[in-house]
Amino acid sequence: MKMTIQAPVSRQEHTLAHVVFISAAAALGGFLFGYDSAVINGAVDGIKGHFHVGAGVTGLIVSSALLGSAVGAAVAGRLADLRGRLIVMRLSALLFVISAVGSMFPFAEWELAGWRIVGGIAIGMASVVSPTYIAEIAPPAYRGRLASFQQLAIVLGIAISQLVNFGIASFAGGEVRGRLLGVEAWQWMLGVAALPALVFLVVTLVIPESPRYLVANNRLKRARQVLAEVEGEHIDLDARIEEIRGVLRSEHKPSVRDLRGPALGLLPIVWIGIALSVLQQFVGINVIFYYSASLWHSVGISQTNSLLISLSTSIINILGTLIAIMFVDRIGRKPLALIGSVGMTISLAVMAWAFSAAHKTGGTDVHIPHSHGMVALVAAHTYVLFFALSWGVVVWVMLGEIFPNRVRAAAMAVAVAAQWIANWLVTVTFPSLSEWSLSGAYIGYSVFALLSVFFVIRYLHETKGKRLEEMG
Repeated sequence: MKMTIQAPVSRQEHTLAHVVFISAAAALGGFLFGYDSAVINGAVDGIKGHFHVGAGVTGLIVSSALLGSAVGAAVAGRLADLRGRLIVMRLSALLFVISAVGSMFPFAEWELAGWRIVGGIAIGMASVVSPTYIAEIAPPAYRGRLASFQQLAIVLGIAISQLVNFGIASFAGGEVRGRLLGVEAWQWMLGVAALPALVFLVVTLVIPESPRYLVANNRLKRARQVLAEVEGEHIDLDARIEEIRGVLRSEHKPSVRDLRGPALGLLPIVWIGIALSVLQQFVGINVIFYYSASLWHSVGISQTNSLLISLSTSIINILGTLIAIMFVDRIGRKPLALIGSVGMTISLAVMAWAFSAAHKTGGTDVHIPHSHGMVALVAAHTYVLFFALSWGVVVWVMLGEIFPNRVRAAAMAVAVAAQWIANWLVTVTFPSLSEWSLSGAYIGYSVFALLSVFFVIRYLHETKGKRLEEMG
């Protein structure tokens, strides 16, 4: 009888598999970020009809979560330094659950906006602490790809939310106001978000705390154990501990005061982080993810097919993100960002041209000639592809890398809060802008995409392969 002996899994492979699991678990915060942000896309028409609200109020309801996100992002960094990264993740998971259940059963539009703000606080916390945690837990050689898990999780969350929306609408007879078990479809869309939030809460109970947080709080034995788990026992653990301690010795707990500098009151690197965040939003990407179903429906496509188009856009988003993950550690962050900026500029300009042929047919309905509509659809998918393979990933990777250790958490909080404020401005203005001129709105987004080209060339510095302790 022959015996087959399998080669044992090497210790290095086991370590890598373990750190991949930890990073993926933390990235569930990004999944909820994407899911909860984009799930509103399918519910927009239902909210309009249920509460009988116009463009201005619709924009406020859709964007209300982003106000909460700015608050959550602003407090998350300090809270993560005081109480630990895991505590903040668990708190955000609980807030996600509460928001989802409350949003499912609102009795007025202002109450729905309030529950969305609660969910936004959770989104803001997750958007800060998950990439920070992954950057701190990941070995330098794999940090770019592991940090990309955050953006991959975000786009998966967006795609799954659109798939769930499509499924719910289909079961409800193809209408977002159709009923399932006595509840309208759009309410189910918002309520189902509680399920992945509960999964996130459970996984945060089994992953380890960040070694940098542990060293900062003098929990050296546990820090040594975690470093051995994520970087391997072959490394000099004492040297790594001392390297981190050496950086932390001269530091105090970071706060916004630590970000002060000569460049208009802030350190130059903080302004670069803020500019990265703001430009990522001012190119208008979340207009696609928050309003596309309503937009395509307004030009004559059925609600079910509009949701299907939104799903296809989300799949393109995933493909672009996978491309970015493949190349972010190979060709670097700056080249990817530049490629994306050029691609977004061109595709947004084409969308602006296509929408220039749109005209109102009565009420708020808009008609686009078939040829222009096809061009707009292809350009929208191309735009999403270029965003996903570049700025969608690069911004989150670099925000976790570019700041020096002594101010990383505080600087990250400020940069991400700026991102949510910029996101809110774009989201709250789009319904009114689109009623005024769809083409004009996309001309504006294309101008910011063009500005991002010059920003990348002039101000962005490569961080590929550097230790976090080398930054700043």
